[in-house]
Amino acid sequence: MDGRRRNPYELTDESPVYVISVAAQLSGLHPQTLRQYDRLGLVSPDRTAGRGRRYSARDIELLRTVQQLSQDEGINLAGIKRIIELENQVAALQSRVAELSAAVEGAAVALQQREAQVHASYRRDLVPYQEVQQASALVVWRPKRGEPRRGE
Repeated sequence: MDGRRRNPYELTDESPVYVISVAAQLSGLHPQTLRQYDRLGLVSPDRTAGRGRRYSARDIELLRTVQQLSQDEGINLAGIKRIIELENQVAALQSRVAELSAAVEGAAVALQQREAQVHASYRRDLVPYQEVQQASALVVWRPKRGEPRRGE
């Protein structure tokens, strides 16, 4: 979900609206096949309070995919279940990568803003200090003749 409140009556691809007979017609499968897929965990529809199955548009698409993998590709149901699990895992990881990328971008922006604040706080009346190298020469002062000496 994207954080916004949704209208409870708004239909989405995940809205469980189709009873098993309609889902069977839409997917081109027998209702008993849908029950078997549910028992095997391939396509698990939502349940009503009375335990009746309710399929969503996404479930119907998944049923068609399972049928295509089974009939056209010759993949057994255990293999199809593993494929579905891996696809779900990839989708979850992609979502997590997107979240982390957004967090990194946000941190980079915050860092740039903080760095700009620090630079803006520098006092402009200060100048950089450069250490002066002192020579090792010895200077001797001798008063000129006729000049009074100190303390006299």
